[in-house]
Amino acid sequence: MSTLDRARCRLQAHPLALDAALAAGVLVCMVVGSFVTPQGENGVDWGVHRPDPLSLLLITVGAGALVLRRSVPKTVLAVTGTVSLIECVTGDPRAPVAMSAVVALYTVASTTDRATTWRAGLLTMTVLTGAAMLAGPLPWYAQENLAILAWTGIGATAGDAVRSRRAVVQAIRERAERAERTREEEARRRVAEERLRIARDLHDVVAHHIALVNVQAGVVAHVMDKRPDQAKEALAHVREASRSALNELRATVGLLRQSGDPEAPTEPAPGLGGLEDLADTFRNAGLRVEVARADQGTELPAAVDLAAYRIIQEALTNVQKHAGPDAKAEVSVVRVGPNIEVTVLDDGRPGGNEPVASGGGHGLLGMRERVTALRGTLTTGPRFGVGFRVHAILPIKTPTAAPGDPA
Repeated sequence: MSTLDRARCRLQAHPLALDAALAAGVLVCMVVGSFVTPQGENGVDWGVHRPDPLSLLLITVGAGALVLRRSVPKTVLAVTGTVSLIECVTGDPRAPVAMSAVVALYTVASTTDRATTWRAGLLTMTVLTGAAMLAGPLPWYAQENLAILAWTGIGATAGDAVRSRRAVVQAIRERAERAERTREEEARRRVAEERLRIARDLHDVVAHHIALVNVQAGVVAHVMDKRPDQAKEALAHVREASRSALNELRATVGLLRQSGDPEAPTEPAPGLGGLEDLADTFRNAGLRVEVARADQGTELPAAVDLAAYRIIQEALTNVQKHAGPDAKAEVSVVRVGPNIEVTVLDDGRPGGNEPVASGGGHGLLGMRERVTALRGTLTTGPRFGVGFRVHAILPIKTPTAAPGDPA
């Protein structure tokens, strides 16, 4: 930072000192100007004369008022305009007291609105110039009278230009700050959406496979001594379920890698094409599962395919965990017009799914978030009599979301 920049920063930090320095400078200029007169015996001629005590008093009052020009600009303009008006009428030769009024008018124009600038400028120009022309000791067409008109007009115009420039700079700065905030909010929103999606995937994977491992482990503990062959088969299912859980966890966590990181996941996302394999894992865990499909081989978008698979996976996991050991589940996937409808029914014990349905876990919440993100509908609740029902309607052609859409 240069010496000039440091001095400017110090002055801006102490505006009253800056105004006092400006007032002192204006005072010096007016005092020096009061000793010079352009009037001579043979026309215009520069000479030196001693100013009147009244002129020196008016000069001092006008310059002193400028110290408060930032705090009370209109009052300062009124004071400097009054002393300038007195000098215009009584001064002969006239001292440059109007210089203080020009500075005060500039301050008013630079700190207020344009309408106030017009009113203050026209009033100051009219009063000072009219008084100088009509009541002053000089002819109305004298150069000093026209100079008052010109300098007051320059002060008002310069102040308005400075105010306009400040407004433009402030608007540009606000637009830049607003754009920066918008980018940050958009980034935070995208991060939150991605975090929520990964959390849903992790919940689906862990809840499904760990539930199967838990069931098979219970089978092993029950038949280890009496039926070792069945225990060995159950352990094989445990190993297979744990291997599937690890693979899906690796694929899900791999989404967090950077694009240049090694071992990026290459496995396709699960979908309805693996529905029979999913049902087999539950059958191996002892849950009776029937699958019926009437979607005529519909090619689904990746997001819809994954959502349908995860909804069925979570619903069957809930049946496995909450519907009782003798429960039976029925899964149906049906194409109905522009939608694909997924239904999971069970005939479990009464109230078996109530903890999940009433908010005891994140399963139904994750389903609802997936369906809402695709502009579909989800209906869950107990069946008449016993059991539980999960019904999801997913549009095959999902609408394109506009930027910033919460969906």
